[in-house]
Amino acid sequence: MPRKAIKVIIPIAIVVILILIIYGSFKGTYNKMVVMDEGVKASWSQVENVYQRRFDLIPNLVETVKGYAAHESDTFTEVAEARANAGGVMKMSDELLNDPAAFERFQQAQSTLGGALQRLLVVTENYPELKANQNFMALQDQLEGTENRIAVERKRFNEQVQSYNTYIKQFPRMIIANMTGFDEKPYFEASQGADTAPKVEF
Repeated sequence: MPRKAIKVIIPIAIVVILILIIYGSFKGTYNKMVVMDEGVKASWSQVENVYQRRFDLIPNLVETVKGYAAHESDTFTEVAEARANAGGVMKMSDELLNDPAAFERFQQAQSTLGGALQRLLVVTENYPELKANQNFMALQDQLEGTENRIAVERKRFNEQVQSYNTYIKQFPRMIIANMTGFDEKPYFEASQGADTAPKVEF
């Protein structure tokens, strides 16, 4: 092969090899970001799932307590309003995980609902006959388990978010993340006093 042809082929071969290396790296990084992004979504779905369980338990709990404490109407109204507000922001979407303001609204609604529920449970302390009710005791146990699961799933969610955020912020992956729309995800941040489940043991 003539020397002139070799001089042309070598730079072309080097460029092709570099393009293949860059493409392989880009593809691998992009695919990893997709996997991690889906992991964050799956983890948040679990958080939403346990919130939904709590959301579904509340009407039965309220009805049981009403049978013994019908005159506590302010507390029942507060719980009903908090539940309605939480229901309005219950559905998860990509927008929620990519919009810190929407995510904060979701957290605030859940925090308000948790506070109203805690006040309802405090009311029940004044009714010893309620505490002996089998239906109430079963609901209380389910609620306690649900609150514990919420804490566990929020912790897992934050761990997924930490891994994802760390990955997309490291150089040179941050360039690929910015080019392809992989943005930082918000962490779940409990409001003050929300780090403990409502007291449901009497």
